[in-house]
Amino acid sequence: MKQKSLSKWLKIIVIGLAVCGLAVYGIVLPSYGASLKAQYPEFSNRFWPWLIFLWMTGIPCYAVLVLGWRIADRVGRDRSFTEENARSLKWVAWLAAGDAAFVFAGNLLLLLLNMSHPSVLLLSLLVVFLGVAVAVAAAVLSHLVRKAAALQEQSDLTI
Repeated sequence: MKQKSLSKWLKIIVIGLAVCGLAVYGIVLPSYGASLKAQYPEFSNRFWPWLIFLWMTGIPCYAVLVLGWRIADRVGRDRSFTEENARSLKWVAWLAAGDAAFVFAGNLLLLLLNMSHPSVLLLSLLVVFLGVAVAVAAAVLSHLVRKAAALQEQSDLTI
């Protein structure tokens, strides 16, 4: 696959993820929360804390999408193995790890404030595991891109 078409597909994926995220964070979560609030009025005091918490988990996700867009742009300009991409991937790793820690801490705090249930905390461990997996994968990719950039630089100097 050519660099330009690969870049185009990566950008389409980033846009698709951004639209899906907007749908989930802007439509699905508020409407689902409102239906739960209507169904169980005794839990209505939990609606806004949970919604704000869930919205805050989306901030690092959109930061990662911005970084992904920049990486896709560099790939389209035939600059796949660069120090900039390695740094961007390292930021992706840090954002994913931070978001995983935030999800766990936020769920724990909401549980301690009696605004959650222990089963929700246990279910959030799956999200935390996925966040850690993304962080590790991005860190490994960052390392590999950094090594490939160094090899490419040596090769360019040799020729």
